[in-house]
Amino acid sequence: MAIREILKMGDPFLLKKADPVKQFNTAELNQIIQDMIETMEANDGAGLAAPQIGLSMQLVIFGFQKNERYPEAETVPFTILINPKIKPLGDEKENGWEGCLSVPGLRGVVPRYKKINYQGYDQFGKKINRDVEGFHARVVQHECDHLLGILYPMRIEDLSMFGFHDVIFPE
Repeated sequence: MAIREILKMGDPFLLKKADPVKQFNTAELNQIIQDMIETMEANDGAGLAAPQIGLSMQLVIFGFQKNERYPEAETVPFTILINPKIKPLGDEKENGWEGCLSVPGLRGVVPRYKKINYQGYDQFGKKINRDVEGFHARVVQHECDHLLGILYPMRIEDLSMFGFHDVIFPE
């Protein structure tokens, strides 16, 4: 078990598409997931994608009861999601503030689909199929973007709504 280093925006690895996971419930996969959980918790993250720790794997984790970085957000169930597929449920999008462990100290307003269906597998190969909305949908879209080589600043439409967290949200 280990807290892994998180790659930061500017690292070319974060711009690559991740490879599908082919084997489930292996000792290696389970160790990676445990390391990702510890890394996310140590950094007070809402989610973490394998590419953020330098692994080309279609693997994301997300979820929390309460998160200091997103105090207004509703609870999101802890989920390990492998080889995900996302489908918007309607055309409606909403703007919301996002941050990222790979883009430390910054926040930006990003449009995301309000409601989505996501499918994939857990670490044991069991199928996951959920319809979600709100912050849960936002977190899934954000984390799965990492698997496509997309960081949230690439989705910002109004750069006047992008800046340092401590300036935008002074204590």
